[in-house]
Amino acid sequence: MSNVTEIIEEIAAPIFQELGLELVEVEYVKEGKNWFLRIYIDSDKGIDIEDCGIVSERLSEKLDELDPIPHNYYLEVSSPGAERPLKKDKDFEKAVGKNIFIKTYEPIDGEKNFEGKLLEFDGQTLKIEVKIKTRSKVIEIPFGKVAKARLAVTFS
Repeated sequence: MSNVTEIIEEIAAPIFQELGLELVEVEYVKEGKNWFLRIYIDSDKGIDIEDCGIVSERLSEKLDELDPIPHNYYLEVSSPGAERPLKKDKDFEKAVGKNIFIKTYEPIDGEKNFEGKLLEFDGQTLKIEVKIKTRSKVIEIPFGKVAKARLAVTFS
């Protein structure tokens, strides 16, 4: 149902621009008998319940007017949370210096899961510093091999 998510992103774009918010992700999924349209939003100042309410109200009005989804669904608007997904180039650029988790499509140095500090992203390659027992190692991951990525919360 990626077509629905693309349509929703297009419909939502002017609302987010006007409110100064970032659209992180749109999910359209069926769980049990019900469909859910989940909108994840963020901003430099963070997101609170009021932001979610405003977006939900404005987007709901627009969706009612345009009616792009032919059946009933639940609209949920929230922050992506502390372990926000990294999808676009700018997400990775913002994450430089932070801890991230990456899952790759195929093994790199025999591994498919990496967690560590993102040192650099040049649009093609991610350089991530991972700790292996007591030492650190820098691993280069081609951007095209990234299956999933998210910020990683670490506890010291």
